[in-house]
Amino acid sequence: MNRLSELLIQMTPLSPTVRALLRASAVALVLTALSATSALAQIYVVVAADGSRRFTNEPVEGAEVFLETRYSLAPASVLSRAAVPFQRQIADVSMRQGVDARLVEAVIATESAFDPRALSTKGAQGLMQLMPDTADRFGVANPWDPEQNIAGGTAYLRWLIEEFNGDQRRVLAAYNAGEGAVTRYGGVPPYPETRGYVDRVLAYYRGLGGGKSAWGLHLP
Repeated sequence: MNRLSELLIQMTPLSPTVRALLRASAVALVLTALSATSALAQIYVVVAADGSRRFTNEPVEGAEVFLETRYSLAPASVLSRAAVPFQRQIADVSMRQGVDARLVEAVIATESAFDPRALSTKGAQGLMQLMPDTADRFGVANPWDPEQNIAGGTAYLRWLIEEFNGDQRRVLAAYNAGEGAVTRYGGVPPYPETRGYVDRVLAYYRGLGGGKSAWGLHLP
């Protein structure tokens, strides 16, 4: 395999609690590996003395595993993507909704590791881990049906993008903790789970070549 380019991201330092959560999540992704033939790559993080964090696909000295991804980290122009389950459905639904398909894939990878039968202890269901009230809100009759689940989750993402003016961190925090919590705190809530979730999805999304600017909607 050719050496891939490093992805540089500047972020604020993580608390020990969040760091532990991210390590646990990386292990969970390994344990829920999607198939024996999948191209599973690791993302490492190196924390500099000034607190900035450098992400790379190479296990360099001082690096810690940040998460597991089914994609190789590289600039968008040379991105080599492994096929993922439900890729056609993701592309079709994303195009209809005007949402970046890479965002939808990143959310699915983080939420369920592409397992359409995933069920959380809180009752979130399917690929995009829809709660029953969210599924009802966006017209999902059967959350176990992959296409319906993707359609409902993507419609929710589109609604959140509009609600929070494309602010990536608020959109993802709201998807995880609910828009009410984001509004109440005026930003990402101080929940370790939510903050870790936002970091994981954004790292995955940027690994697919997604940008740091606000998500623009291409409305039909």
